[in-house]
Amino acid sequence: MRHSSQTQVDTRPRFKNYPPNFTMSTYKEVRRQVESLTVDEQLRLLEELAGIVRYRVIPKPKRSILELEGLGKEIWKGIDAQEYVNQERDSWNG
Repeated sequence: MRHSSQTQVDTRPRFKNYPPNFTMSTYKEVRRQVESLTVDEQLRLLEELAGIVRYRVIPKPKRSILELEGLGKEIWKGIDAQEYVNQERDSWNG
């Protein structure tokens, strides 16, 4: 922010959990900084920014409990379900 004889109020948004004198850079300031980077640094920054944006805008697929159907079924092969439950219940009584 430029200093002049008149007092100016900084109205730029501030980040939460940062010191009061920490303000967000404007788009123009950031762009100027990016232009001062090497081409390799600009490409790296572009890739990182694309990853951040992609993560924010691509909806996460909802999962279903039904996806677990049949998982581990080979463990139970040849075991009678009722007999197993009865044995478990008997073990509770000592």
